Amino acid sequence: MALKSLFTLATAFALLAVLAEAHSWADCVDWRFNDPAKPGWTDKHGKCHGWARQYPVNSGVRFGGLDSSSPNRHYQQDTKDFIPCSDKYHGNEPGADETRQNPISRAYGGRFGSMASVKAGDSICVRWPAKNHAVKNERDRGVFINMPPAPTARDPNQSQLMKMTIATLKYKNCNQISGDSDHTPCGGCFKIPDNRVAGTYLVQWRWELNNDEWYTSCWDLQVTAKNPPVQPGQPGESVARPLGGSTSIFAELAED
Repeated sequence: MALKSLFTLATAFALLAVLAEAHSWADCVDWRFNDPAKPGWTDKHGKCHGWARQYPVNSGVRFGGLDSSSPNRHYQQDTKDFIPCSDKYHGNEPGADETRQNPISRAYGGRFGSMASVKAGDSICVRWPAKNHAVKNERDRGVFINMPPAPTARDPNQSQLMKMTIATLKYKNCNQISGDSDHTPCGGCFKIPDNRVAGTYLVQWRWELNNDEWYTSCWDLQVTAKNPPVQPGQPGESVARPLGGSTSIFAELAED
């Protein structure tokens, strides 16, 4: 076989390997537009103010390039266990460690990005790389944003999180870059429900590429209450009393 043909085959196999690994993750979990009247996902359109758990902001890797790092950022869930956040070991494609830290602040600052924050009732935006999957001939199965209705002492499991979806975003909402469908930036915004009390919440970004093929990213979100708490004992104001006997999922999650 001619040397030119061998080179062509080697190049084709290398390209196929890159495309096979082209799976996405949440690159920024608190994306803020420079001009809200002209929203977009390139670095010219905005700036990131919050990242996923233990996200290496000083890696020097270009946007959309952390799938080639070790450990990589894209995590594909295993249908046998559906672990919600990557622990570096489980999954059809294990990713970087996005498990809940103790204290939570250990996952942020220093070489890691800062924690996202928002006020209940406000909107927050997430950005991700297209990784060759924002093309016309691919079905957009959507991105699911899952968030518990109250702060929890530990992360819910995936079955629980599937009942906590607060938004569904279009995966292919992108700023197309000519000739580079891999690093094309995409994103979407969603509203934090008005009734979220102040506290730190798990938020899960969950994307379905193919039927039952799921990729996730996890982060902690610091939420401040929409309205300031009422001071008890003020004239004309009553003090709310908690209801007893709760057997909800959130009471169970609060138990160690």
